[in-house]
Amino acid sequence: MLELANKAKDGQPVPNLLFGAVHYLLMKGYEHPLAEFYPSLTNHPRSSDEAFTAFVDFCREFTEEMTEIIESKIVQTNEVRRCSYLYPVFSHIFKKVQKPLALIEIGSSAGLQLFLDQYSYSYGSGQIFGKPDSPVHLISKIKGQNNIFSEMDIPEVKTRIGIDLHINDVKNTEDYLWLKALIWPEHHERRKLFEKAANFVANQSLRLIEGDGVELLKSLDAEIPDEQVICVFHTHVANQMPDTTKKKLLDQVKQIGDRRDIFHIYNNMYDSSLHLDYYHDGKESLKTIGETEGHGRWFSLNLR
Repeated sequence: MLELANKAKDGQPVPNLLFGAVHYLLMKGYEHPLAEFYPSLTNHPRSSDEAFTAFVDFCREFTEEMTEIIESKIVQTNEVRRCSYLYPVFSHIFKKVQKPLALIEIGSSAGLQLFLDQYSYSYGSGQIFGKPDSPVHLISKIKGQNNIFSEMDIPEVKTRIGIDLHINDVKNTEDYLWLKALIWPEHHERRKLFEKAANFVANQSLRLIEGDGVELLKSLDAEIPDEQVICVFHTHVANQMPDTTKKKLLDQVKQIGDRRDIFHIYNNMYDSSLHLDYYHDGKESLKTIGETEGHGRWFSLNLR
């Protein structure tokens, strides 16, 4: 087990990668008694308390296949419900700048979060925000003081660009299955949301670039018209970046901010909080704006 785990690339969340590899093979149809424990594969799963022996046996039997996956793939969970807290942030930005937005997502995987303006949202108020007829409806809970509903106008998005070291295409069967395998077996709602969002994005126009987002940011800045405001964002990605890369990213954003308006929304850079840094009308603002649950089920937000 440790030998398998040690084959992961540096910086990867090893447990997610290991369990994702097993789930992936089971979802592909590899036959083994271990499948009887997975709620994603059977309606009547056996107790997980009894799963360890079968799990180790599966890893032994399919060591070669698992090694190939762990060495080649990376953890790229597209958690679409994180859009629940991104939506009010981008609505706030749009209201502030009164210009169309150019979204650049670093670590975008399949780019599901790049369509945050095309989904609908509920926050327990009885109101529906976003696109009410969207096939993707996201439900989340707002903790603490709620001062964001007045900010909830649908932002105008002109450009959507996703960058990742490895791009996943939801129209590709293998990529789709890998993203699905990274969702924990007992999380049925997350799986259903992923399926709906993936189906939606598969029919949209989207630019996905394979490469280093930090390195590419400068050239993308040159491409985007001045009448659009650049919004760089990433969620639960920066924890996989070396410290030198994090610093370079912040420096790049500041350099662009010396010439034009730019907003940077992120978490997991140096802490788990949600941050909004921006350079607007020649002024710099660096703020911690909230706390978020990893899968977007709840969040707190202060945009004032």
